Amino acid sequence: MKFKVELRCLTDDREEVRQIACLEREGAALETLGLTLAEGKAILKAIQEVMVEKPLTAYVERQRHCPECGALRPSKGHHEVRLRTAFGDLTVNSPRFYHCACHSGPQKTFSPLAELLPEHTSPELLFLKTKWASLVSYGVTADLLKDALPVDEKLNDVTIRNHLLQVADRMEQALGEERPVFIDGCERDWGCLPIPDGPLTVGIDGGFVRAPHKQGHFEVITGKSILAFKRDESEEEEMPDAKCFAFVQTFDEKPKRRLYELLKSQGMQENQQVTFLSDGGDDVRNLQLDLNPQAEHLLDWFHVTMRLTVLQQMAKGLAEKTSDPDETYDLRQPALDALKSIKWYLWHGNVFQAFQHLEDLEMDLDAAVFQSDDERAGKLLKAIEEFHTYIDNNRPFIPNYGERFRQGERIATGFVESTVNQVVSKRMVKRQQMQWSQRGAHLLLQTRTRVLNDDLEETFRGWYPEFRPPDPGSPPSWSTSWTTAPLAAGSAQAAARLGATVRTSNPM
Repeated sequence: MKFKVELRCLTDDREEVRQIACLEREGAALETLGLTLAEGKAILKAIQEVMVEKPLTAYVERQRHCPECGALRPSKGHHEVRLRTAFGDLTVNSPRFYHCACHSGPQKTFSPLAELLPEHTSPELLFLKTKWASLVSYGVTADLLKDALPVDEKLNDVTIRNHLLQVADRMEQALGEERPVFIDGCERDWGCLPIPDGPLTVGIDGGFVRAPHKQGHFEVITGKSILAFKRDESEEEEMPDAKCFAFVQTFDEKPKRRLYELLKSQGMQENQQVTFLSDGGDDVRNLQLDLNPQAEHLLDWFHVTMRLTVLQQMAKGLAEKTSDPDETYDLRQPALDALKSIKWYLWHGNVFQAFQHLEDLEMDLDAAVFQSDDERAGKLLKAIEEFHTYIDNNRPFIPNYGERFRQGERIATGFVESTVNQVVSKRMVKRQQMQWSQRGAHLLLQTRTRVLNDDLEETFRGWYPEFRPPDPGSPPSWSTSWTTAPLAAGSAQAAARLGATVRTSNPM
């Protein structure tokens, strides 16, 4: 049994048939039913060559004549241009023409295809490389593309990495300038704005990535923004809209601009309620300020109670009483009671009383260290002083956690912990011995977050307007049909008949 495949090219004045492949099957077996992967890749590659050859040939023919006077432009020669697509690499003959005598420009010659094809990698292939390399390693991405598509067999992880970094660099160049304040307009005008969507909750946290050449680790700031609801959606379709972001804080020069653009993409307005939750670190404290006039800034309760838990465990290791023979008093239980009270006051937002108990505890521990030189008391005293400074630095961001909890409002960044794992750990840290430069990690994070947010396709569509039209209801520009015209056997033979204008660089 034979199956023959042909491709018909229809123009205004004629129809041309190109022979693609002839497939043979004897009998029926599970392993030979339908197309094999190799046959499918060979057919796609042959079809791609024809679909590249015909438009480029027609375009070059139109450029041979001067658009002003219609005179035939003389040819100076040609050179080869390599075009990389998702269905194979092609070598295109690119002619160079002399300008007509009526042309007054500074250049005497020009190359039509060089102007038409400034990039030699198709957007479809570039998109696939960027998407999969953002999700899995560069080497796995190369193997995946070579298994599924008739791409160049020489494709490797270095090429994919370079292309991903080029895409990320292009995103960075499109990002606006950094500003210390992003609140625009006048307060009296904010009330005239349309009713905004549901409140935005932004959680910010950090993770660490291994640096190269035994340089230790560097910090990656990541977070998630959750929009509660959109007013134009029905109640049945109402779902929280979540987007993540990430950057290397010691490398990025536009962190506030990056977060601001993310919030604007979710429809943030000046009259919208926005809540920022962070761990209170110095690197994220200033990031969230001056992005929205209605913003509320909160210290994450999880990080507060985590520090208090560590202090309580240290207090349990203290001696029950001081060892000074002249004056002995209880040490362990008062310290535990003081830490319990501090936690209770902070839970209810009473920072003043929490500071009073912190100062009393510091005085007791300081006396114990002075009298008996207790090493454990000294370590706890140092930790208490650091916690005191931490709370003091974040004093304006401490609310009444208990009241917010009873009202069903967020008080912790648990949803950001999963984001750190999803954005950073799965690709860069866990079970992987990778070492990252700050630039490489930062640029990869930009493409990875675009992929996780389902925004990468829209980014490519902004660069290439005809890339994957967004309207799913629009009719396709292609159709399928069957033909029984006699064809030559073999896709390799068909590829040899595709002409001299386009030829494969990596035959199957």
